[in-house]
Amino acid sequence: MLKGYIPPFNATVVQKLIDQGAVLVGKTNLDEFAMGCGSTDSVFGPVKNPWSFSENYKQRCQLNFKKTDDCDWLVAGGSSGGSAVAVASLTCFATLGSDTGGSTRNPAAHCGVVGLKPTYGLVSRHGLIPLVNSMDVPGIFTRCVDDAATVLGILAGHDPKDSTTVQESFKPFQLPDGINVKNICIGIPKEYHAEGLSKETVELWSKAADLFERAGARVVQVSLPHTQYSIVCYHVLCAAEVASNMARFDGLEYGHRSNIDSSTDTMYAASRHEGFNDVVRGRILCGNYFLLKQNYERYFVKAQKVRRLIANDFMKVFHSGVDILLTPTTLCDAVPYLEFIKEDNRTRTAQEDVFTQPVNLAGLPAVTVPTALSQRGLPIGLHFIGRKFHDEQLLTVAKWFEQQVNFPNAVLKDISTSCRDLS
Repeated sequence: MLKGYIPPFNATVVQKLIDQGAVLVGKTNLDEFAMGCGSTDSVFGPVKNPWSFSENYKQRCQLNFKKTDDCDWLVAGGSSGGSAVAVASLTCFATLGSDTGGSTRNPAAHCGVVGLKPTYGLVSRHGLIPLVNSMDVPGIFTRCVDDAATVLGILAGHDPKDSTTVQESFKPFQLPDGINVKNICIGIPKEYHAEGLSKETVELWSKAADLFERAGARVVQVSLPHTQYSIVCYHVLCAAEVASNMARFDGLEYGHRSNIDSSTDTMYAASRHEGFNDVVRGRILCGNYFLLKQNYERYFVKAQKVRRLIANDFMKVFHSGVDILLTPTTLCDAVPYLEFIKEDNRTRTAQEDVFTQPVNLAGLPAVTVPTALSQRGLPIGLHFIGRKFHDEQLLTVAKWFEQQVNFPNAVLKDISTSCRDLS
């Protein structure tokens, strides 16, 4: 739909980076209009996870990757998979993505990097092509928590071009090196023991909780009872807002225009059919169905009420004295592409976003931190959720955890070398 399109202005987050002297290398690949969780539905082709080419993974799975092979490589996660891969392959210092239901944190976990979703309203959305206006947040990918805090310090703050940003001025912060977590209360949501959660991830989650407890933090089990409804709620609200947001791509003002132009309506319909893939068209159809006069109360309004209940669950937990919630980021490590595409886009999204999506409904900050390697030699990340506008506390706890687990970042250098050898 946007092939060859050159934006007439920079997004606020991009301009802020340029103003601070950042060198922008280029744009990264993703699922079309950020609708997906594997970065496999792009007009440019799927994104390959660089860990597919690590010696450790190839040896453990007895794979022989050659340049000409059509290998069963691993998916990078999504929707912002290209951004995660760019950081994991040492192509750049940091990248930007978007996060509507976990599109930053999911690929970050699969690619072994840090993925930060700031509090909704802390970072400007001006210039971000919208998916779901009420949930979209520009995300940050880096190789360590300190770098994520640095980039956040540049991007955060009020933007007069985005009415949803906070009015108060934002002061950049530097995370301390000597961090004490004795006065921190860590919550473990019991509902996050989801179906399909791998044994390895459960063990890492439990070990992480023990790690905090041994350091003097208080670790308590908490309940988020409406979590089970978050995926269904999200799909209704997402489809409804997608139907509205995608209406601007009509072939008249900008974007793809079909040659079938016997009438305005015909050209309009043909342009959208040719310009959008099946996933985007499907969500537009669903959204318009949910917004029909006879369905509006039954679907859209009800989903908004459920969203409030989900947000209230988080509010109650944080008001009870919990500072940070600790959960898995994904069900398991990265899966091979051929296995991933056995399920359709919607099914995969429902499976992959189960831990990350409720955060967007509530507008909370969250970050995934690479924790350990699985038995296959692939990264597994854990997920920290903080209170609204307590991003500094969230990143401080995440940094302490990062220091304790000492994830083998040296592996990324080997991966980068392997990727260059294949190119």
